[in-house]
Amino acid sequence: MPPKPAQRTYWQRNLRLTLGLLCVWFAVTFAAGYFATPLNQFSFLGFPFGFYLFAQGALLVYLLIIGAYVRYMNRLDRDWVRESAPGEPRTRFPDSGQ
Repeated sequence: MPPKPAQRTYWQRNLRLTLGLLCVWFAVTFAAGYFATPLNQFSFLGFPFGFYLFAQGALLVYLLIIGAYVRYMNRLDRDWVRESAPGEPRTRFPDSGQ
């Protein structure tokens, strides 16, 4: 059974969100680490900025990534339920068996 257009849209939005958040994660984890030495020239709360960025700032960004994912997916799920026709099973993926 081929996926319905609403199922395809749901999955595309999910993948787009996941890839976008993975890009943010990569930038914070690896790209910012590449610039740690120049960032250490600045001070933040008495610590070198590069150190502070990885000791505290990265953890805050990771929490924001999780929060953004949860919020967006909850909204997407609510929209998906609204788009489902009454009486039809609300399966999100073909062959899910639900």
